Amino acid sequence: MEELRSVSISAEAGVAGDYRGKPGRRQVTILFQQDWEAAVANLDPQTPWTVRRANLLVTGLPNPKGAGRVLAIGSARFVITGETDPCSRMDEQLAGLQEAMKPDWRGGLTARVLTGGEIKAGDKAEWIESSQA
Repeated sequence: MEELRSVSISAEAGVAGDYRGKPGRRQVTILFQQDWEAAVANLDPQTPWTVRRANLLVTGLPNPKGAGRVLAIGSARFVITGETDPCSRMDEQLAGLQEAMKPDWRGGLTARVLTGGEIKAGDKAEWIESSQA
């Protein structure tokens, strides 16, 4: 995993450079800081979020634990399509991580890009009404 400070997002390719970014339900994966902290709290709190292998980390915003909402980050817009189920690869990274990520959608969300744009670390993330997407 490579941690970037800025990245291009597009409806055609998801996160630039991500080979899984083709259009579909799981075009982009989004992890929430508070969920990550809860998942690793009893394992190893110093574990970096990149171990999760998600595309984006959102801080200061709650995970809605459901599909259909629209997330704005900078000029990009994402529609949430579902839960990112933690797989056995998580335990390869940190023993017990797969089970620790199962409750309360801690594994993050899957999303489809509605509107592309450049996003960078520190850009405001907010839930918006679908009509604004």
